[in-house]
Amino acid sequence: MNLDRLLEAEREAVEQGLQRLLPPADAWHPRLNTAMRHAVFAGGKRIRPILARLAHAAAGGDPSEITLAACGLELIHTYSLVHDDLPALDDDDLRRGRPTVHVAFDEATAILVGDALLTEGLGALARHPEGPSWAARRAEAVALVAAAAGALGMVGGQMEDLEATGGGAGPGAAERLERIHRHKTGCLLRASVEVGAVLAGLAGDDRERFGRFGERLGLAFQVADDLLDATASAREMGKSPGKDAAAGKLTFVTLHGLEATRRILDGLEEELLALAREIEGDGGALGAVASFVCRRRA
Repeated sequence: MNLDRLLEAEREAVEQGLQRLLPPADAWHPRLNTAMRHAVFAGGKRIRPILARLAHAAAGGDPSEITLAACGLELIHTYSLVHDDLPALDDDDLRRGRPTVHVAFDEATAILVGDALLTEGLGALARHPEGPSWAARRAEAVALVAAAAGALGMVGGQMEDLEATGGGAGPGAAERLERIHRHKTGCLLRASVEVGAVLAGLAGDDRERFGRFGERLGLAFQVADDLLDATASAREMGKSPGKDAAAGKLTFVTLHGLEATRRILDGLEEELLALAREIEGDGGALGAVASFVCRRRA
């Protein structure tokens, strides 16, 4: 499998879907629409919608049928980045290699952009794929993603991340760190994989296999992110590196050190490849994406 070619084709499908979902820049309200497009079309790996499409294919579905629903995941993810970059949270000036929304526009606009992207993303999941035959699966998918993005998922993880900042590596720090990452990053990644399975009609143990893969991939993604924050340049990352350590944030690198964190990531890759084999056999797309996530350099 040529992973670069696969990811390029997947990204192109996602980009086309995002263009269909977002209002044009000159439609009402033009400032809001322009700022939304600034956030969404700044690049990015599009991992979450790609995972949904690939999981749907692995579960026996046609990924082209769920592209717009999968793009809803990207809108929700982008909302989280826009809000995460705000001065009250991470106060970052760069995202995906360009000025963050509150820098390029203003803070109030950034808040509204995040609000709009979240609701547009849930709306895409609620509407697509269209037709009565998909209604029950759509309802299950939107409930799953709403839970993953909410107080018991991504937002709750963000809250605990704020509380843990500056707290040091005291007793229970390792468990707290994994809990933060499992919720702040992992919940939406798990949901992305699981949505693909749900929209293919899987349930029970078959669906749970996809969920376990997504959960471990979410943890691996954040461990890799912690490594990149400690070792990569702003040009490589597309955002400001080293900010987690400077802010006193709890990360795998601050807790375990670079070499131990690399070993943790290697172990997660082995676990992910074993889970991927259960789902799709050897040499499948999900396994290839897992290795890409674990070995990424930006």
